[in-house]
Amino acid sequence: MSVSSMHAVNVIGLLDHIDEVIAVLGESGVFHPDEVSNFYQDLQGFTRLQTNTAYAEILSDLKEALRLVQRDISSFESDLSAFSFEEAQTKAADITSQLDTLISEREEALRQLTEAKNTVIAAQHFVGLDEEIQKVNNLNYMNVRFGKLPKESVQKYERYKKRDDVDFVVCTEGKNHCWGAYFVSKDKTAEVDKFFESLYFERVNLAEDGKSPLQLVDAYERMIPELEEQARETQKRLDAFLDENEEQIALCVAKLEELCSFSVIRAKALQHRNSFIIVGWIPSESVKPIKAKLSEIKSVELDFSGAKNELDKKPPAKLKNCFLAKPFEYFTEMYGMPSYNEIDPSLFIAITYIVIFGIMFADLGQGLCLSVVGLIMWKWRKMPIGKILFPCGISSAIFGLVFGSVFGFEHILDPVYGILGFEEKPIEVMAPENTNTVIFGAIGIGVFLLIIAMFLNVYTSLRQKNYGRALFSTSGVAGIIFYCSLVFGLVSEIFLNNHMMTLPYILLLVVLPFILIFFCEPLSKLVNKEKNWQPESWGGYVVENIFESIEILLSYITNTMSFLRVGAFVLVHAGMMMVVFVLAETAGGAGYWITVVIGNIVVMALEALLVAIQVLRLEFYEMFSRFYAGEGRAYQPVKLKAD
Repeated sequence: MSVSSMHAVNVIGLLDHIDEVIAVLGESGVFHPDEVSNFYQDLQGFTRLQTNTAYAEILSDLKEALRLVQRDISSFESDLSAFSFEEAQTKAADITSQLDTLISEREEALRQLTEAKNTVIAAQHFVGLDEEIQKVNNLNYMNVRFGKLPKESVQKYERYKKRDDVDFVVCTEGKNHCWGAYFVSKDKTAEVDKFFESLYFERVNLAEDGKSPLQLVDAYERMIPELEEQARETQKRLDAFLDENEEQIALCVAKLEELCSFSVIRAKALQHRNSFIIVGWIPSESVKPIKAKLSEIKSVELDFSGAKNELDKKPPAKLKNCFLAKPFEYFTEMYGMPSYNEIDPSLFIAITYIVIFGIMFADLGQGLCLSVVGLIMWKWRKMPIGKILFPCGISSAIFGLVFGSVFGFEHILDPVYGILGFEEKPIEVMAPENTNTVIFGAIGIGVFLLIIAMFLNVYTSLRQKNYGRALFSTSGVAGIIFYCSLVFGLVSEIFLNNHMMTLPYILLLVVLPFILIFFCEPLSKLVNKEKNWQPESWGGYVVENIFESIEILLSYITNTMSFLRVGAFVLVHAGMMMVVFVLAETAGGAGYWITVVIGNIVVMALEALLVAIQVLRLEFYEMFSRFYAGEGRAYQPVKLKAD
């Protein structure tokens, strides 16, 4: 439950060798660049490096060209270090230029082909009107526009029919359009043209070289095969060029992507005259190989320091967990990354979340279905939540076996319990005599987990050398003694009839710890050897902390009582399934099983969502608040961008 060990790295050298340094750090895939100002206070005379964005523009142009040709260029194993930026820039620009030319030729051929086909389709609607078209084209006082109009636009045209200066004549009708022409006086042409444009009128030119519609159809039908052949030839030339230059294109893309990725390092570096400085973080296990490579570069001076000695620079946190806790890093990151000297709560949340979820959603059949859903979300949909639902579903199935519930059937497993030597199932949830057991059991779980959270706070505080918080805070040693003594004393008095709450017990284990909590701030400063440990006004401090003490007491109570929801959901699940079976019995016959299936689906979906939210609330608000701050920053190494 701790973050990976990190080292701070400081690289100083001459500007002539900065590209070599950046290449080593970037290709390592483990370097997390940081601001130089986090490491050095006096930076007078230092300036930002001039970052070269030319490769970003060239890469964008090349990728856009490849997108237009819909070609996925495979990567080739090659030494990119021998391929300079200048070479990549020149080659990529040349390839992009040739691709643009070939793409333009292909697009022009396709445009001509499309235009020819559309002209044939349009002209066919006016075949037979050859003489009439010639006549209307020679009118002196009227203009004519041939084309098609959407059928829904024809109704909008009706209001114009009463006017003498415009008329629309339908020649043929299609499924969605009416083909025809409108006639308009020449002085009103501009106004009417705008109106028909608003009706989505698409004009067709039927006056090409004086040809009739029939002649246009014949001419373009003879032209179409030639245009199709021309389009095929342009595509062949484009494909041949891509095949011939595939390796060079892949190398250019890889080199330019490398430069784009590594630009993050360059952007954070500073220069002073002819020298540069780069700082950042790497995992401890990567120190030796990176140090060896950087040492081979001339003029470079290196400094590596353990992150424990650089806590004031806020080292990034790299989470490192086992297979069980790994999926639950999703929740940890949602709350906030741990600081470098803070524990990683992923394993804690993994264990507690899975167990509590299983108790609250205890059903063998529904739990197995939930795990299958989680597996599908994980494997096929690549959703992080799927990795969490899978073990939660297994936990639900296990507790469903304990509670004897299978898709809401409470006694279907009775023969199994008989084989195992039980007279009946271990826990009858809906039995009135077991209600208190379920409720008090939930509170007991809460008490146990809160105590664990407090111990984790003590451990974290000792790691951070905050001895005052470890001893006197509400979740420190004083808080643990106060809470445990109060809980165990009340349980003994109320449920065990054992008189433990004696005066010495109360004074030593309840009152004294609470007094230490009350004076936590000055005592913590005193233990941590801070000079100004006394408050400005003791009277003001006491008055202010009286109200805070009330809040502290309420927090102990509310944190504990919040776990009642664990027992409540156990009862709610059984109650909801009882309602389903009542409705099923009312339906009767075939409707019985239909109602049972639909009811199970609804209950499973609704309750899984509610339980997931409620357990997460318990984790964040009741337990995390006791020991976890989550104010760190994530470890984000520079890596090559993957498409």
